[in-house]
Amino acid sequence: MYEGMIAETIGIAGHNGDIIEAYYARPIVATPVPGVIVLHHMPGWDEWSKEATRKLAYHGYAAICPHLFSRFGPGRWDDVAAAARARGGAPDAQVVGDAEGAATFLRAQPISNGRVGAIGFCSGGRQAYMLACRMRALDAAVDCWGGRVVVRPEELTEQQPVPVIDMTRDMRCPLLGIFGNDDVNPDVAQVNRIEEELRKYGKSYEFYRYDGAGHGFFAVDRPSYRPEQAVDGWKKVFAFFEKHLQTTPAEARG
Repeated sequence: MYEGMIAETIGIAGHNGDIIEAYYARPIVATPVPGVIVLHHMPGWDEWSKEATRKLAYHGYAAICPHLFSRFGPGRWDDVAAAARARGGAPDAQVVGDAEGAATFLRAQPISNGRVGAIGFCSGGRQAYMLACRMRALDAAVDCWGGRVVVRPEELTEQQPVPVIDMTRDMRCPLLGIFGNDDVNPDVAQVNRIEEELRKYGKSYEFYRYDGAGHGFFAVDRPSYRPEQAVDGWKKVFAFFEKHLQTTPAEARG
């Protein structure tokens, strides 16, 4: 564990070169470490999202949480999130551009080992799945209860014009999925459908499903928090990232 760390809000170049806010936490180390992009949930760029970013830094990752709703501000994070939700959220293409900007930032840092993963929660889980299919260079992705991966045609919007599940054929990196069996979005049937699609295209993935847990069960500041399931879920996340990120690209190629 890395008790020494630096955490701060910075500006990074996102989609179309726009400068957006991002919360950046990294351990104080003398050896290279992997990077992780943290995709906040639909409630916004909140305290818990930053806590999760620091948790990753504590475990040895340079973690960055881009404020995907930056362009709906300025203002308090919850007011900005409300404005974003009223307009259908951040457009998918913009999210991909912001994440690619975050990955470029991480790989340019002197402590980078060259590998970058992504983890997302709720809407961020959906976005992590999408990034695994759309980003040019991502080494691992974690979808934590991402809703709306499976959608009906009438649920598509201008901001989200393509069903994420239809992108599965193009998935470029290993995927970890963490789900609660009491969740309604995604529900068990939707998670089954996603797993079928991953198997259909021969993708590398791991899914873990937890009884007694619903949506957002990692979030310690919410009634949905389930400590036993959350502790085990985080263990699965760190084991997955250790497997796929704790080597340099050259070592991975052998």
